Amino acid sequence: MNKESLLYISKRDSIPWYKSWLIRGIAIVLALIFCGVITMLLTGLNPLQVFSTIFYGAFGKARKTWVTVQKLAILLGIALAITPAFKMRFWNIGAEGQVLIGCLASASCMITLGGKVPNAAQVAICLLASLAAGAIWGFLPAFFKAKWETNETLFTLMMNYIAMQLAAYFIIVWEVPKGSGNIGIINQVSEAGWLPVLKLPLIGEHKYLLTIVVVALLTVVMFVYLKYSKHGYEISVVGESHRTASYAGIKVDRVIIRTMVLSGAICGLVGFLLVSGIDHTLTTTLVGGRGFTAVMVSWLAKFNPIFMVFTSLLLVILERGATEISSTFSLNASFADILTGVILFFIIGSDFFTTYQLHFRKARKEAK
Repeated sequence: MNKESLLYISKRDSIPWYKSWLIRGIAIVLALIFCGVITMLLTGLNPLQVFSTIFYGAFGKARKTWVTVQKLAILLGIALAITPAFKMRFWNIGAEGQVLIGCLASASCMITLGGKVPNAAQVAICLLASLAAGAIWGFLPAFFKAKWETNETLFTLMMNYIAMQLAAYFIIVWEVPKGSGNIGIINQVSEAGWLPVLKLPLIGEHKYLLTIVVVALLTVVMFVYLKYSKHGYEISVVGESHRTASYAGIKVDRVIIRTMVLSGAICGLVGFLLVSGIDHTLTTTLVGGRGFTAVMVSWLAKFNPIFMVFTSLLLVILERGATEISSTFSLNASFADILTGVILFFIIGSDFFTTYQLHFRKARKEAK
């Protein structure tokens, strides 16, 4: 006699967005409860005090809030850049290098053209150079993938290291003073190539404001592009099946190259915002691993640019809060990383329940 399992799993055809986010919300609540237990067992601290410190680290003061929103904008911008490629099932993990090469292009224009052309022209040149550099960094793996079916994961990963070494080389060339290993603030006196400080009614002015506004507009544009444009439709079809796309008359190679050029160019734009708008310098760690974190942002949001705002915000709050916990309670930084890891583990695990459904069979009595 074959016994049927009382529990079986089936894949969902679809799930309403509100149910998907309800599942994620439940996962976050369970993660916080679990983190609270860990906190009491390992440190003896009040978990509510720890969680309030996380929030304070992100929004406790006006300056903290601005930094949090700025970091949110940069992470979101990179996530928006890689989303078209990921939706096409082109696994672009080279955003780190694509952003850094954009940073390098912007810094090189600021250093070589500082004081030689009007500031507006220099900003425009820096922008175009960063867009072009990022686009080239996206074009190369796409071209090889389209023509020779190379592995895009390895190709884009290797391009990260090339970008990093190029940045390291030019930092040594431009270092001030010689032997310091850094180039300091570029054009600190003249502010040549720096983005202007934006001022808005009710908000006022702040050096991060222009970057935030640009990324906000980019989010809306990317949402419309992916959902309503012909290019967005072609990306979705190619992501489902190359063969189906070919039958539908879509030139797959062209879509792959075009989409990766777009992704690279947006990464270059983020690099421009980092150098010309925020940091005004260049280091090999300027991107700070956000090219890889953006993969999680895009994936958790199911490639929806609007939902990426919330996933980016969550990760930035965890990052900022982890730093605040370590300094406030004099804890090892690893403890904050443990809490962050647990929360992310629960969120990633919740994706199983948005994709699959559990079914319970009723026990049946055997006929005598």
